[in-house]
Amino acid sequence: MSQDQLHAEPTSRSGGPRRALKAAAPALWGYAATRAVGLVVFGAAAAIAGKDAHHLLTSRWDAVWYRRIAEDGYGYTITLPNGDVHSDLAFFPLFPMLERGLAAITPLGAADAGLVVSWAASLAAAWGAYACGAHFAGRRAGVLLAVLWGVYPTAYVQSMAYTETLFTALAAWALYAVLRDRWLLAGALTVLAGLTRPSAAALIAALGITALAHVVKERRLPPRMAAGVLLAPLGWLAYVVYVGVERGSATAYFDVQGQWGNHIDGGVALARFIVGLPPAAALGLCAALALLVWVVVLCVRQRQPLPLLVYTVVLVAISLVGSGYFGSRPRLMMPAFPLLLPAAVALAGLRTRNAALTVGALAVASAAYGAFTLLGSGPP
Repeated sequence: MSQDQLHAEPTSRSGGPRRALKAAAPALWGYAATRAVGLVVFGAAAAIAGKDAHHLLTSRWDAVWYRRIAEDGYGYTITLPNGDVHSDLAFFPLFPMLERGLAAITPLGAADAGLVVSWAASLAAAWGAYACGAHFAGRRAGVLLAVLWGVYPTAYVQSMAYTETLFTALAAWALYAVLRDRWLLAGALTVLAGLTRPSAAALIAALGITALAHVVKERRLPPRMAAGVLLAPLGWLAYVVYVGVERGSATAYFDVQGQWGNHIDGGVALARFIVGLPPAAALGLCAALALLVWVVVLCVRQRQPLPLLVYTVVLVAISLVGSGYFGSRPRLMMPAFPLLLPAAVALAGLRTRNAALTVGALAVASAAYGAFTLLGSGPP
């Protein structure tokens, strides 16, 4: 480990939380600045379009379902004109529970409480991304990793009452706990992630495969590691069992997801989507997918720690091999923040002025894309 890394450890045992927060402050301020740019651009665009920016952030698409669960609990279904039945059981419970809890102790309604939870979680996620990046590549790269996460193309979702920030925060700190050999904490955070999004399967896999690699190498399984791995899937399993009990079927959760059009098809839906596009659009999408594969290869060649690699690869795979709405796939991959580590390390090698100009340009581009998408008709 480099001298820079030694001085950059965000939560060293000797420093304590205050020192850790001070070390992470540039990352948090930089991240907050990128999201402020996004909100300002979006607010201006919404005003010009005559639309309610607050409503767009708190009460559209998935945010409506989470708010309804927070206010009334589970049990709502809707039948679409084509006969499809959508149930709120497709949505995991932790985020609406936090919405409801915050609304109960503050003057906020559930919708605004969801926004507060999302924004607070986004800072925790940026801090967690910084911690992982600093542990692996030094403090400067960690700062840039957090900031780059804030200019991800679909980063506008980080400013909505959605679950991506909460899940990313839990995943980042669980992965950091694994990097620091704190397996019980990693398992507990993974339990919470499993109550947040089904993609917690990627985090569960990261813990399990990392532990397996340790057993193969060291010929032993420490009790805390075993306990963390056994603990990790309990949140995800608990919700799947809950849905099964509610519906009286062991496969109920998967049936509910199937009714939403979400199931693993090995990439068939993605291939059909590409084939159905005009040639130029299909070529552009194929180029984007090739770029994604190249970035994953860069992560491998960068020799990122095994838990980060497994988490990233599995999360990307889950996002691509499902049959759900194509437009949501970039958002589903957003929690895979280690994808940005090669870019963060490259930017860390530039002069501060050049790195700042690059990030600033990306922030403006991300903000413009976010405003365009949020003012559109389709869900992110």
